Amino acid sequence: MKLDILAIGAHPDDVELGCGATLAKEVKNGKKVGIIDLTRGELGTRGTAETRDTESFNAAKILGIHSRYNMQFADGFFINDKSHQIELINMIRFYRPEIVICNAIEDRHIDHAKGSRLASDSCFLSGLRKIETVDNNGEAQEAWRPKAVYHYIQWKDIDPDIVVDVSGFMDLKMESVLAYKTQFYDPNSDEPETPISSKNFTDSIEYRARNLGRIVGAEFGEGFTVERYPAVDSLCDLK
Repeated sequence: MKLDILAIGAHPDDVELGCGATLAKEVKNGKKVGIIDLTRGELGTRGTAETRDTESFNAAKILGIHSRYNMQFADGFFINDKSHQIELINMIRFYRPEIVICNAIEDRHIDHAKGSRLASDSCFLSGLRKIETVDNNGEAQEAWRPKAVYHYIQWKDIDPDIVVDVSGFMDLKMESVLAYKTQFYDPNSDEPETPISSKNFTDSIEYRARNLGRIVGAEFGEGFTVERYPAVDSLCDLK
């Protein structure tokens, strides 16, 4: 399946939290959008890998995602090495995305920065034709390098390089986030508290988006960092 945008997250729910509104907006604009989760989040304090599987399916349906795939790498222990890169290169060449969006370049959870680097390096390596991979039918895959790689913002307040106006899409983002019922604020839950299970964290999703929107003159915004300078045809294209 050829995609316009492929979003990659170390854990199910990373993508929804980081860029869910942006993806919902692009789907509404007719773009083909997919998600790859690197792990099943099996080390998460709350819930299980099985509940996360169900939650991620429901979240993707809410956002209108065209394809979602889980690499089933080891939560907490995957590394950025050749074997992991080859597996991810295989999927990048399968989806052939124009744009890849991946984890924050630096964050509280060690998997986020690892996932960020693994995805970025794999996007580059995927463009080298002398790296040979095959599809499910045993046919050689063609080299493919996305035109751009962007990184969403997660726990840490990293200053964005670009902000997407996501006004009108925050309700879908929040619905997709809260599809992860085991992970986020639930006053009736008997599970242990975590940094992301508080009401403060859930509220912070909206007030960060409101603040980024305020800065760019919109109601809501989602921020991203870039790996190279973005280019525009005219200064008039910038808001």
